[in-house]
Amino acid sequence: MKELRIRVLAGVFVVAGILSWAGARLWNSLGTLPSVPVAAPIVLTLIAVVLAATALSIRARLKAQRERQADAKGVDPLMAARAVVFGQASALVAALVAGMYGGTGVFLLESLDVPARRDQAIYAGFSVLAGIGVIAAAIFLERVCKLPEDDDTNGPGTAPAA
Repeated sequence: MKELRIRVLAGVFVVAGILSWAGARLWNSLGTLPSVPVAAPIVLTLIAVVLAATALSIRARLKAQRERQADAKGVDPLMAARAVVFGQASALVAALVAGMYGGTGVFLLESLDVPARRDQAIYAGFSVLAGIGVIAAAIFLERVCKLPEDDDTNGPGTAPAA
């Protein structure tokens, strides 16, 4: 499984932001603008919390296993892999959604004197922050579940470590 690349996530964010900004300008020229739902930052925050809680739980279990505690519960490798895949998918979607709301928010900055648009800009800003939180939690989860690197000190003529 490949690691999340910050460059890819940033690229998705920027492209979605530019397209969303252009789409908002076009939509506004037609006389209407789709609204930013109040639930958007709430849902993104909940996803970030679930990802962070999963990462903290797995990290605590792995620490207990390393310290050989008697009551340590093991980490099922398949469950950890599923958690990482969920985190990676969430990060990609969060980058797309945050970029989309970021572009809309940038467009809405032009008309902050209208109360409805000001509220929409605030919701868009919180959505971007929550999307960044999802990305950070997903990267943290991925780092927690990462396997230790193979030991490259064992060359062809050396015996493997016991």
